[in-house]
Order: sequence, then C-alpha cells, then structure tokens
Amino acid sequence: MAAPSHVLPFLSPAGGCAASSARARSHSQSGRRAGLLRCSAAAGQAGFFTRLGRLIKEKAKSDVEKLFSGFSKTRENLSVVDELLTYWNLADTDRVLDDLEEALLVSDFGPKISFRIVDTLREEIRDGKLKSGAEIKVALKRCILELLTSKGGNSELNLGFRKPAVIMIVGVNGGGKTTSLGKLAYRFKNEGVKVLMAAGDTFRAAARDQLEVWAERTGSEIVIDNDKKAQPPAVLSQAVKRGKREGFDVVLCDTSGRLHTNYGLMEELVSCKKVLAKALPGAPNEILLVLDGTTGLNMLQQAREFNDVVGITGFILTKLDGTARGGCVVSVVDELGIPVKFIGVGEGMEDLQPFDAEAFVEAIFP
Repeated sequence: MAAPSHVLPFLSPAGGCAASSARARSHSQSGRRAGLLRCSAAAGQAGFFTRLGRLIKEKAKSDVEKLFSGFSKTRENLSVVDELLTYWNLADTDRVLDDLEEALLVSDFGPKISFRIVDTLREEIRDGKLKSGAEIKVALKRCILELLTSKGGNSELNLGFRKPAVIMIVGVNGGGKTTSLGKLAYRFKNEGVKVLMAAGDTFRAAARDQLEVWAERTGSEIVIDNDKKAQPPAVLSQAVKRGKREGFDVVLCDTSGRLHTNYGLMEELVSCKKVLAKALPGAPNEILLVLDGTTGLNMLQQAREFNDVVGITGFILTKLDGTARGGCVVSVVDELGIPVKFIGVGEGMEDLQPFDAEAFVEAIFP
C-alpha cells in the first residue's frame, strides 16, 4: 500500500546512504562556493584599499610645487647650507660643520639628530669619501632621507581588508584636527571613495558645525549627535554601523581636542577605540595624531603621551607653511618611529599633502 503523498517513505539503508552522501556533496560544494565568494569579495576590498593607499601616496610626487612653496620658510633657513658648502675646503671642515649643525638646530631638527648627522659627515670627510661641497650636500640629504625611511616605515595609509576602513583623528585643541579630517575627505572623494564622517567632538558645538560644512563641501555624508547628549563613543559606534549597513568605503571619525595631560579625556579616547573595534573587528585601521608644526620640538611630548594611551599609527603635521621649523618632521619620526602620513602646507582643500620622504628632503634644501 502506497504511503500518503504528504508522508515521506522510509529510505532503505543503501538509499539513505546515497541520499545523505549526495546531500553532503551538495552542502560541501555550496560551502566551498560561498567561501570562494567571501574570499573573492575580501580580496577585492583588500585590493581596493591597497590601490587607494598607493594612489594617494603617488599623488604627492605630482604636487611637488605645493610642497616647495609650503616649505619656503624652512628652505630659507637652510639656504646657509649652500653658502657654507660652495667654497668648502678641507682646512675649513670643523668650522663649516659647526655652522651646519647650527643651521639644523635652528630648523628644529633637534640636538640628537643634528649631532648625529654632522658626526656622520665628519667621519666620511675624514675617511676621504666626501671631497667637495657638492658631495657633502648629497650626503647630508641622504642622511636625512635614511632617518625618515628607516625609522618611519611605510607612510601609505593602511586601510585594512574590508569595508568600511575606519580612520580616527586625534589631537590637542587648535592643532587643525577637524580641518585635516575635511581635507582628507576631499582627497578620498577625488578618488571616487564613498565617505562617511562621524562628528565625535560632542563637546564643542562649533566643531560639529564645522564638520557639517566640510561634509557639504566634499559631498560626504555625516553622522551627528542629534539629541546633543550622546557621548563620543556612541556617535562613533553609530557611524561605523551605518558605514557597514550602507556600504561606505571609509568612515572618518573626528574626536574632541584634548590636552595630553588631561587623564580623563585621554581615557575617553581609549573608550572610543574599543567601541570602534566592537562595531567592526579590526577597526580603527588608522589612528592619526594631528600635530601643529609651528610648535616645533614641543610637539614631541604630546606625541609620546597620545601614543602611550591610544597607540598612534601615523602623524598629520599641519601649518608647516607658516613656520621655518620643518626639521620637526624628522625629529618626531626619529623619536617615536611612527610615520608621517600627511603634511599641511597651506590653507586650500588640496593642501593636505601625502608625505613622501624623498620629496620632503628635496623641498627643504635650496
């Protein structure tokens, strides 16, 4: 007697094994296909971010004129180098090197770096490796370039392997944090990147207004504190979740300016970092510290404190066009072994330049 149509007949042992085996093969193939699709998607996103980081870095090489004009004051300070080396002769070595050391110190290379560079040059002159002023200048530039590349590592943005990439911007009050974030958004948008801003500075109403203006200028979306009572970690978490949900490529997180000596506010940055990691494993991909270039070597203590608390992955040095203290770029890299990612060399939207060590060295020497 046939079984009713809505009841599945019992399978024979052989038939059950065959059916189970077929189902297992089907599930296995589906799992492999799903895994391959996930790997393909992840590889695609990784490739996108790798190309993006490289492309932004390469743009620095095409903007050399901006870099040259941005470092005009530092270059003017170091113009004495050519004067010293043009008529150099072996008998004048000690006097010339002393004057060269002073020129480096005035440009905020810092005592440790200035002494090290001059000692290297003195040794190479003594060994007969440098026999003219032109050769000494080449060696001087080489020493500075080696410091930047050996200590600073890779200055390209590390945007991870999945969307959205999350970048957290931190720093003290008045350093140019929110403006740097806006200019960074402008660079991303020029490369066709879908950008979401997070107004994590909930303490200063003007900061939110300023970021909204930047969002409008750059064509970016923005997440703000609507009830004006939310804490910064909540705003940043909301932004990352929206970034995931709506397919944004990059989420740029602004934070409140704070003194590195204010323990409570520094601890808040730790909370922000933890919240971002909870909303998206691996986030934030970059934590960029904005430093005011006009403060010169005074920025080093700020950098140490922020790095100790939150773990800085790169620096943005601003206002370098308004100072002759461009040597601080080398000092901060040498002291902390953290790369400079961007430098601010003007007030225009395009004046936040990706840092290129070789172009920098060429720009500061006449």
